[in-house]
Amino acid sequence: MNENGAALDNDAGSVLWRRTLTQIPSIFGRLVWIASLRNPNTGIYEHHGLAVLFGRDGANKALRLSHLACCRDWLRSSLEEQMADLREYLAAQTEGAERVVANWQDLGFWRTILPASIRGAERAHYLAEMEVLLSLLRNEACAGAPRQTE
Repeated sequence: MNENGAALDNDAGSVLWRRTLTQIPSIFGRLVWIASLRNPNTGIYEHHGLAVLFGRDGANKALRLSHLACCRDWLRSSLEEQMADLREYLAAQTEGAERVVANWQDLGFWRTILPASIRGAERAHYLAEMEVLLSLLRNEACAGAPRQTE
C-alpha cells in the first residue's frame, strides 16, 4: 500500500488482474478460471507464476480475494447481464453451448465455482439465479434444435 492506502501496481492482486483476469472477457469465465486454481483438498489457490513472484501465501491471498471480487461482480449483475455474460462464455467453448449446459446440469459444476466465503443469502441468490439461467439456456437449445419427424 502507498501512503494513500492504495494498493501498489506490483502487488499480487494487481499483477493477477493486469496480466490475466482482464484477458478473460466474461465474469463467469473469470470465476471458472480462478475456481480451477483452488485445490479441492485444501481450499488453497495454487498459481505457480504468482507463487514465484509473491510466495505461496501471497498468491493464495490474491486469488482468494480476486475470486470473491469476481463473484460479487456476478451477483451485482442483473439476470439479463448474467445471461449475456454466460452466452459470451459459452460461445468461446469448443464443446458447444448445448453440450456444456447439459453437462453442467448433470454434474452441478456451476455449484463448485463459488468462493468458500460466499455463504447464506449470497450463496442462495447465486444458486437460484443459475438454476433459472441454465433452464433458460437449455430451453433455448431445445427450441433451436431441429425437430425429428416420425
